[in-house]
Parts: sequence; C-alpha cells; structure tokens
Amino acid sequence: MISILLVDDEPLLRLGFRLVLESQPDFTVVGEAADGAAAVTRTAELDPDVVLMDVRMPGMDGIEATREIVRSHPRSRVLILTTFDIDEYAFPGLKVGASGFLLKNVPPEDLISAIRAVASGDAVVAPTVTRRLLDAMAGQLPDPVTAEGTLVTGYGLERLTDRELEVLRKLARGLSNAEIAGELVLSEATVKTHIGRILNKLELRDRVQAVVLAYDAGLVRPA
Repeated sequence: MISILLVDDEPLLRLGFRLVLESQPDFTVVGEAADGAAAVTRTAELDPDVVLMDVRMPGMDGIEATREIVRSHPRSRVLILTTFDIDEYAFPGLKVGASGFLLKNVPPEDLISAIRAVASGDAVVAPTVTRRLLDAMAGQLPDPVTAEGTLVTGYGLERLTDRELEVLRKLARGLSNAEIAGELVLSEATVKTHIGRILNKLELRDRVQAVVLAYDAGLVRPA
C-alpha cells in the first residue's frame, strides 16, 4: 500500500483528492493538513510514502514545508500541485527537494500514475509547467560553455562522459527513456544505466534534480 498525506487549505479539494485516491486498491490516505506547519507535523507522525502538497497556504507555505520535510523526514516524497501553468513557487519547490510537480487540473489517471511513480523513487514533472517556467527563467541562466568550450565549473558536469552529457541534455528536455533511446540509438536498459551513473556521479536523488541542475548549469536552455 502507498500511504498518502493530503495537504491543501481547501477542504473541498482535499475531499475530492481523497475520493479519487481511495478508489485505488493500493492507495491509502492516512491523513490531511491545511497548512505547511501541520504538514510537517503530520508527516513526522504518520510517516507517509507520499505528501501531496499544495503551494499557496496561510502561514508556512508549501515550499517551506517541503524543505522541512525533505530535511527532517527524507523517506516521505513530496509531490507539489500548482494551480497555474506558470508558478513562481514550482521551480523553488524542486530545488528544495520535491520529487515533482503537477497542475491541480491534471486528469485523475495522471495523478494516480504520478503518485505511484514518486512512491517508487522516480520523479514527475508536468511538461507544460516545465517549459513555461524555464522560458521565464531563461535570462537568468548562465552560458552553457565558456569561451574555451569547456563546461561551466561548480556543478560536477566534468565528471560525466560525453555520452552521459548527451543523455542528460535530452533528459533535461523532458524526453522519456524510450525517446532518449530512440534518438541516441541505444537500448532503454542502456539509457537507464546512463541515468543511474549520472545521478550517482552528480550526487542527485532523482531525474527532477538532474533536470534542475542541467538548467542551473546552463547545459541546456529553454527553446
């Protein structure tokens, strides 16, 4: 069973999420919270596999709550839900350790799949949110290479092989393992191995953190 904590300041939204999630035989909603501080407390009490986290709440918001949960209770994975296609809280949420973010109007089947993926240690990011958010941040990103053609230092990218850098670039553009395999003429198993090595070399937890680092380092830029 995947245990889930619902965090949202709107009771009706929590009820709606509960009805959808408890229709699944492998899901159990173990508790609810109406703000970030309560989310941190309830996470410590209930030890959920996944925390479904709202962002904009009174008192402690979802970003600070995510930061605290990741710091003090890293076993619980945080999946942030945003209201708008572009949300100034989404990218900071990933940087403090959230395992992904989705729009609140996501189809139920996509939400269910996302929770299962996050619970298994993967990460999920809504493509439209990623594109628009990174477009907005494009001007703040550093150049991907120096004048001499070497990678920007300080991010550990020099530890990667040329093939691993190729895989990371395509991963950062939102491609799935199958799509990366098709473009690079590799097997999916090989792509998965490369991603595992990338995460290990860069000391990252999951694909989301790899994407954040790639954009932070300027390895890729929004189209």
